[in-house]
Amino acid sequence: MKSFNQIIKNGGVAVIRTDTLYGIVCDAFNQHAVERIYHIKNRNPLKPVIVLVADYKQIALFGVSLSEEVKEMLSKYWPGKVSVILPASDTTVNTHYIHKGTGGIAFRIPDDEYLQKRLIETGPLVAPSANPEGKPPARSVNEAIDYFGDKVDYYEDKGTIQDIQPSKIIKISNTVDIEIIRD
Repeated sequence: MKSFNQIIKNGGVAVIRTDTLYGIVCDAFNQHAVERIYHIKNRNPLKPVIVLVADYKQIALFGVSLSEEVKEMLSKYWPGKVSVILPASDTTVNTHYIHKGTGGIAFRIPDDEYLQKRLIETGPLVAPSANPEGKPPARSVNEAIDYFGDKVDYYEDKGTIQDIQPSKIIKISNTVDIEIIRD
């Protein structure tokens, strides 16, 4: 049986517990795998996804540059359960398949040691909730299996989530203004 890291590196899709809920994840730089998640979830093709990253260096891989002022502001939220939409440009790296034309990518640096270690090993992961569009997020791996069956390459059971709380989403513009998207 292949490991989580092998599956992700080979373009696979997995269901794992994130810092907020169970997510269906893949390598954020593998456009085919990201599109596969959209298909598996029956997700609105215009709806962007959240990207989990280990640190600011991984954000830079997406062609997003952060001023010291923005990094200082982000330190109030990260690591933590807040996803932050940052301005993205497709001039250096193609990220359109992630931001879907919105011009911004939602990143989160989780406050979870186990997940942090994984992100260092695999690199950034696209991580929408583990549920088909319009259904409640999976509270357990068994619920995720009921949703997706063998369409997903790897499931990791980390217990049942009692209180499902998706991440808060905020948007930061170049002028360091904050807009709350999801509280």
